[in-house]
Amino acid sequence: MAMTIISSVGDHNDLRTSGAEALALEQLPDGELAELARSLRVEALRGNRKARGQAHMCEVELRRRHSATEARSREPLDLRSLEQRQRPQAWWKLW
Repeated sequence: MAMTIISSVGDHNDLRTSGAEALALEQLPDGELAELARSLRVEALRGNRKARGQAHMCEVELRRRHSATEARSREPLDLRSLEQRQRPQAWWKLW
């Protein structure tokens, strides 16, 4: 499936994705998508200009997935001052 993405995206002169190509990237598992991005980045470093755009699309999809995961698991931001966060409050002081 990964090779079909490379060939279908590589046939275009411009690097914009169609809905079908974006959907194909979304269906790939994280490990396979990361490996595809890595191999395309290697090809881009060897001088293949189309591989650069394809690698970028894969990396964008990976970042989108990880930012969504991090946003769900992130703890609420502690807005207290540094002094209040560092010193333990005595158990007998309720305010």
